[in-house]
Amino acid sequence: MCLVGPAQPQASPVQATFEVLDFIAHLYAGADAHRHLDVRVLLTNIRTKSASAPTPSASVQNLAHPPEVVLTDFQTLDGSQYNPVKQQLVRYATSCYSCCPRLASVLLYPDYGAGELPAEPRDVPLPSTIRPASPVGRSPKQPVRGYHRGAVGGTFDRLHNAHKVLLSVACVLAQEQLVVGVADKDLLKSKLLPELLQPYAQRVEHLSEFLVDIKPSLTFDVIPLLDPYGPAGSDPSLEFLVVSEETYRGGMAVNRFRLENDLEELTLYQIQLLKDPSHMENEEDKVSSSSLRQRMLGNLLRPPCERPELPPCLYVIGLTGISGSGKSSVAQRLKGLGAFVIDSDQLGHRAYAPGGPAYQPVVEAFGADILHKDGVINRKVLGSRVFGNKKQLKILTDIVWPIIAKLAREEMDRAVTEGKHVCVIDAALLLEAGWQNMVHEVWTVVIPETEAIRRIVERDGLSDTAAQSRLQSQMSGQQLVDQSHVVLSTLWEPHVTQRQVEKAWTLLQKRLPKAHQALD
Repeated sequence: MCLVGPAQPQASPVQATFEVLDFIAHLYAGADAHRHLDVRVLLTNIRTKSASAPTPSASVQNLAHPPEVVLTDFQTLDGSQYNPVKQQLVRYATSCYSCCPRLASVLLYPDYGAGELPAEPRDVPLPSTIRPASPVGRSPKQPVRGYHRGAVGGTFDRLHNAHKVLLSVACVLAQEQLVVGVADKDLLKSKLLPELLQPYAQRVEHLSEFLVDIKPSLTFDVIPLLDPYGPAGSDPSLEFLVVSEETYRGGMAVNRFRLENDLEELTLYQIQLLKDPSHMENEEDKVSSSSLRQRMLGNLLRPPCERPELPPCLYVIGLTGISGSGKSSVAQRLKGLGAFVIDSDQLGHRAYAPGGPAYQPVVEAFGADILHKDGVINRKVLGSRVFGNKKQLKILTDIVWPIIAKLAREEMDRAVTEGKHVCVIDAALLLEAGWQNMVHEVWTVVIPETEAIRRIVERDGLSDTAAQSRLQSQMSGQQLVDQSHVVLSTLWEPHVTQRQVEKAWTLLQKRLPKAHQALD
């Protein structure tokens, strides 16, 4: 591109080779060190080896985020921010993209000398990151073939740089249409921390925005992926499939499935995983959405609630989670950090005890045959009356829940007299009882249902079926998370849980001054 003449600068077509694909992959890999930046390599002028290469569009492209500055490392003769060059840069950018008004132009290193930024030898190829399935060796300069229609699939949760490599390679290969399968429903069940996955519609929105930005000339068909094969297993018009190292075997399975159904095999392109050198303990060593979801644990996910009716200078956390989630152990860890913990189960025992505020109303509602000989309410007998009977259960909860809530408020007053600033209500049925209305934040502890069942069986001596039935009578982890401010998990070793709780507590302390100001 010439930036010193009077002519309008034009983008030159770039031949798509494996070296170019490797460059794109390595650029995204390097960009992962700066995850706060949303880096996008636009592929408009990259051309594959195709007899019917599309002509570049003359229209101005609207990007998802209009460019605010144009940068280049163009070297000026006098080492200055040479105005005509900057003007040419602005002319070029505004002729290609819809830009912000008064677009700024900056020359990077206009006066660099030969010894300051040494160029790498041009004959040293980048390490290979993209591999066709064919055993035939590939060379960096080898042109990449273009195809009419192809496919790529994934979960695409919190679109990251490894996703962008996968999608960019697919966009370079496709000349007319790219089918993108986005995992949904049953395919999400095995994911780590599925409760923190972005909703399908949100994942599709971010994905579509990225695809249209990098190659607007393509037609994209973004569809839900509900089984391991998806359209790649049944669409006869597809010609290629882009997979990662992890999903390569799945790509081979797709081809076997196609052959069994008298369809031609797809050409497979395998992408190496991007390594994550900064991954933490118990995180994957690759760039992955699973790690990103783990890093959300302990973070504030939505703004806290204002509760002017609660005691001033007391900040109340409602801690909940499905049975077996480890909620009570998290409550004890928070107590160790200085929180005043209210155990709703203990309040329930006080309410049901003879002379307790719920004792007489419950006996009147359910009869004296729910009592032991000593007059104590037999909780097992009472439970058998209401379990599976919504009408009876509502009668009981209408009596008990308001009483426990009143006892909890009395405990809050006691926390204030003891000089505590953070109070935690440990309650499995916090949301079902409507007690989120008396807390500033809801914190939920999540684990997979299979692990919860294993823990319940081990802890309470129940059968798998009985444990599963108990979980089905409660709100699901997903329902709880949808109404939560902070999410934690006890899925890993105790010291990992402790680190999560300490992180959440530290972040909470930073919020407290603002919260108390609002209360005051």
